[in-house]
Amino acid sequence: MAKTAKEKIEEVVKKRLKEGWIKSGMMIEVLAGSEDAAKKGLENHIKKMDREDNTIIYKMDYKEIAKVEKPVPNVKEAYSYVVDLELLTNTYEKLFYLVLNYGPSSVEILEPKKIFMDVGEAQGILNSVSEILHNFAARMVGGIHIREE
Repeated sequence: MAKTAKEKIEEVVKKRLKEGWIKSGMMIEVLAGSEDAAKKGLENHIKKMDREDNTIIYKMDYKEIAKVEKPVPNVKEAYSYVVDLELLTNTYEKLFYLVLNYGPSSVEILEPKKIFMDVGEAQGILNSVSEILHNFAARMVGGIHIREE
């Protein structure tokens, strides 16, 4: 008997978890000036994320687009579009990269219960944070404030 698509995905998830991959849940929201912009923007964002190496998005649950009154100061109305994801990444460093580059509103690590990493991976994560801070400073939109004592 042939396996269903759901059964095949479940097999891949189990196999990757045994190999040490990380199972996570994310919620990503976009706020845009029109329903169409919200829909296209979020769906394209997730397609790009799904093409990332060492990342498997296996569940996507798009919610209904909602009109939001005064979501931020000086904005009369906007449209919110949300997707809940479940995904696998091969390392914590990759998961960290996704969070930095795709901006989820929330992240939950579902499995494993403990994560171990080597020094190279830990250094990679720290260098990613450092690079972002330097990029903010170069654009004059942030950085580290050094105080004189």
